[in-house]
Amino acid sequence: MIRRSFPPDTPAPVASRPGELRTSGFGTTLFDALAPPPAPAAPTSDSVFDVCHVGVVLRALLFVHGVLAIGALFVAPTWASWLVAFATGSSAALPAVLVWLLVACAARRPFGALPVAGQWAVAIGLGALSGAAGSVFVWLAAGDPAGVPAWLAPALAGAALAAVVFQWLQLRAEALLPADTTARLAELQSRIRPHFLFNTLNTALALVRHDPARAEAVLEDLAELFRVAITENAESVSLAEEVELAQRYLAIEQVRFGDRLIVTWELDPDAGHARVPPLLLQPLVENAVRHGVEPADGGGVIRVRTRVKLGRALISIVNSVPPNGSEPGHGIALRNVRDRLRLMHDVAAQFETRRDADVFRVQIVVPL
Repeated sequence: MIRRSFPPDTPAPVASRPGELRTSGFGTTLFDALAPPPAPAAPTSDSVFDVCHVGVVLRALLFVHGVLAIGALFVAPTWASWLVAFATGSSAALPAVLVWLLVACAARRPFGALPVAGQWAVAIGLGALSGAAGSVFVWLAAGDPAGVPAWLAPALAGAALAAVVFQWLQLRAEALLPADTTARLAELQSRIRPHFLFNTLNTALALVRHDPARAEAVLEDLAELFRVAITENAESVSLAEEVELAQRYLAIEQVRFGDRLIVTWELDPDAGHARVPPLLLQPLVENAVRHGVEPADGGGVIRVRTRVKLGRALISIVNSVPPNGSEPGHGIALRNVRDRLRLMHDVAAQFETRRDADVFRVQIVVPL
């Protein structure tokens, strides 16, 4: 575990509050107008058969068992007989669906390289084989070697359900094509471009004459932030890269606020391997500064922590909240983070916010 904190720095001589640099309060509109749109994002998947996601598995299982539950109503006169029919069918459907998903996941690249007709044939054929295999599994589990498994009906049902699932996978893949993804990510990305350009430039100008080394460090941090914001965007970055970018942002704000801003980092290097959308943490720590530190006469505290738990990376950002509160925002940054996490990780990611007494917490969970 790495613990790192930024010690308070000596502020520049021009101040509006004790220990705080005076900066201009504008820049959002002009910078957003000048910043070029992000480059097209990379596709999130290279195959229609990319079912190696928790969300896809859960939806496929729910769909098949939902169809099975409705179908059992046609042959069961009572609720008790319906329950027996559903349980019997589930014992065959569950392994069949899992086999289909496992094979599709393992062979997604060769299957995805086939022509469309071949993909349909593979999907339906694999569904028929999985359905037949499920019926054989139930037959063997029943311990009746003298009987003959009724495999034809399960095979046909498996083929039909596989066709429906594959059609849904095609629609899902089309929704994640670069054209659509680029439009959605561009709209989201435009909301989180760092809009403190003029504040930071004024901070650097105030430092140039009496502390040029610190002015140079501020401009270097600003340049790195803007490089990430306006250059070609990757589909994902490592959490370690995001943490480094957030550190640069808070280093700039540290110069601006001086000893009114206290930042503590508790970083687990193993969590840094997790993949997250670019510019994920910066708007969150910016929110912490704007609503937790800036409106408080005595400043505030921000704590950023990363750790690994049960094969997942946990990120928490906690900031103090002034007693008199701050001007409420529009929640754009929070919605942005939630939308981008859902677009990238689906149900495998979690995003929670809550107010606890005098602190505000943001917690993010992403798979490793």
